[in-house]
Amino acid sequence: MNLNIENKYFIVGGAGSGFGKAISQHLANEGANVLSISRTEDKLINLVKSFPGRIDYVVGDIMTTDIQQKILDWIDGKQISGVVFNASGPPAGGVFDTNMEMWDTAYKTIIRWKIDFAYKILPILKRQKYGRMLFIESVSVKEPIVNLVLSNALRPAIVGFAKTLSQEVASDGITVNVLAPGYHSTGAMERLFVKKADIDGISIEEAKIKFENDVPVGQMGSPDEFASLACWLLSPLSRYVTGQTITHDGGMVKSIFG
Repeated sequence: MNLNIENKYFIVGGAGSGFGKAISQHLANEGANVLSISRTEDKLINLVKSFPGRIDYVVGDIMTTDIQQKILDWIDGKQISGVVFNASGPPAGGVFDTNMEMWDTAYKTIIRWKIDFAYKILPILKRQKYGRMLFIESVSVKEPIVNLVLSNALRPAIVGFAKTLSQEVASDGITVNVLAPGYHSTGAMERLFVKKADIDGISIEEAKIKFENDVPVGQMGSPDEFASLACWLLSPLSRYVTGQTITHDGGMVKSIFG
């Protein structure tokens, strides 16, 4: 399928690994130009080497004002087709594993930076009368995950923001969607394996098997599979899809609207 994104410009957060890396790679494979953001420069350099002339990068934390300004400086004069709001998630833990300092930090890392960056990007997209905004959240917005209370409680706020925003900018040719991944082979899942192994007194491999047993398809998803859906949502082909929260979870969510 031709996604019609050749030579279009995209911004992808959290591009050093996991979903952000996979999305950057898929976009570049489709002939798009990507500004990839990560705190780890060597990983970004490897991306650039794999896709010469297709990927630029900014080293730093996309959650910070300084790095957001660097991104805006790079945008200057360019037509931006899409933005992927993605960064590392909160630590694993239940209610009694957290304190108020952790909640305050999680507000900043899950909610605040995304809304702040959206406010900065929106005037550009509105002037263009075109844009794709894609928030990478978690299946926890539809069904709570054990030992992940910070994600369970705070990520739904972004769903509410994205839904409201989608209604207000649809007439400007801007779509706003959320992807809610389930269990995938990423570093985030490794942290959950360690937490479960510690709680249940089992090996990390046994913990992984327990997680996989909760997925109807019987195995973890891959970042590449996830990225293929993300790239479609970032393309012009997704014009009529907005305000949606789409799970990519192997059938894990059991509700009718999962």
